[in-house]
Amino acid sequence: MARARFSKSFTQQPPIPEDAIEAAVAVMRSGRLHRYNTAPGVPGETMELERDFALWQGQPFCLAVASGGQAMQIALRAAGVKMGDLVLTNGFTLAPVPGAIAVVGGKPVLVEITDDLVIDLDDLAAKARQTGARFLLLSHMRGHLCDMERLMQIATELDITVLEDCAHTMGARWNRKLSGSFGLAGCFSTQTYKHLNSGEGGLLTSQDAEFMARATILSGSYMLFDRHGAGPATEVYDDIRLDTPNTSARMDNLRAALLRPQLRRIDQSIAAWNERYDLVAAKLAAHPAIRLPTRPEAEAYVGSSIQFRLPGITAENAQTLVARLSGAGVEVKWFGAPHPIGFTSDHHSWRYVAAQNLPQTDRILAGLFDMRLPLSFTLPDCALLADLIVDAVAALQTRATS
Repeated sequence: MARARFSKSFTQQPPIPEDAIEAAVAVMRSGRLHRYNTAPGVPGETMELERDFALWQGQPFCLAVASGGQAMQIALRAAGVKMGDLVLTNGFTLAPVPGAIAVVGGKPVLVEITDDLVIDLDDLAAKARQTGARFLLLSHMRGHLCDMERLMQIATELDITVLEDCAHTMGARWNRKLSGSFGLAGCFSTQTYKHLNSGEGGLLTSQDAEFMARATILSGSYMLFDRHGAGPATEVYDDIRLDTPNTSARMDNLRAALLRPQLRRIDQSIAAWNERYDLVAAKLAAHPAIRLPTRPEAEAYVGSSIQFRLPGITAENAQTLVARLSGAGVEVKWFGAPHPIGFTSDHHSWRYVAAQNLPQTDRILAGLFDMRLPLSFTLPDCALLADLIVDAVAALQTRATS
C-alpha cells in the first residue's frame, strides 16, 4: 500500500516563545536596540545574554555578534591568523567555514573526512606536518564530533591552535565536555535553522582573556568593553584597545531578547530533537543498503538533522532518489551534486580556495544525503519520513535489478 505524502514544510521552525516575544516588544518600546544604548544602571539584553550563555557553556567569556560567520572571522583574527597563513579545516563543511578563512586572508588546507562524517585525524596530523599549518578551524559539520581528546593531543603535539565551529553542536558533548570548550574558542550560530533562533546571530566563547579582549574590540566595541556581560577585566584591554581594529559585527538587544528565553529551554529542545533523530535513525538503519554514521558512546549529540549514505550509488540514481522523495514531499539534500543547491556545497564549488585532492571525501559525499528534523515535526511525522525514505531506496533497488 502506498504511503501518505508528507505535507509539512522543512523550513518551518516552531514559533518564538511568548516570553521571548514579550521581551523583544519591551526592547522595541524602549527604542534602545543598539547593544550599548542602555539606560543608566540597566545592563541590556545583549549583556545579559553574554552572561547567560557563558554560564550555560561553562566558559568565563562570551561575546555576542551579528552571525556565526562573524564569530568565526573574529575568532580567526583574534587568534592571530594573518594574510597568507595556512588554516586547516574539514574537507566536508559548509561554505561559510572556508569563507571565513579566506575573508581574513588565510589559505584553507582541506582535510579528508571519515565514513562517519568527521575530520580524519590521521590526515589532519599528516597535513599539519606537511604544510606547517598551525591553525585549525574545526567544523563539527552536521553535528558530528570526532574523537576530541585525540584531536587535542595532536594539536598539542604539533602546536596547532584549535577554533571550533559549533553551529551544529550547541549542547553536544564529548565525554561529558561541551563542544566549543576544547580549543581556544567556540563559535556558535543563532541563525534560524540552528539550535537557537534569532534569524541571524552568533556567539563566541573562550577561556583566554587576551583573545576575548581582541575579539571584543574587533566586534566593534567603541571602547565600551566594560559593558559586556562576560568579558575580561578592563585592564586586559590597555594595549589591545589601541592595537586592534574596530569593526561593526555586534549583536543588538532585539535579537538577544529573543534568544535568552530560548536558551532557558535548550535542554528540552535537545531532548526533543534527539527523540526525533533516534526514531528516524532506527528505521533507516534497518534497511541493509542504508549506512548511518556511527555515534560513539563518548558522543552526546544534538540530532537536529540526519545524514545517511548509500555507498556506491551512481549520480543518476542519486538524482532519481532525490526527485522521487521530492515528489513524496520529502526534502532530502544530496552532497554529491555537481553544483551547490540551497544549504549544500562541497570543496569543488569553493573557487576562492585552491583546488585540492580529496579522494576519500569525494567518495563519501557521492553517496551522502541529508535531511532537516525541525521541532515543528511530530514523532508520527518523523516515522512517516523514515518510511518514505526506505520505500524510495527499496524502489530504486528494484528498478536497478529489473
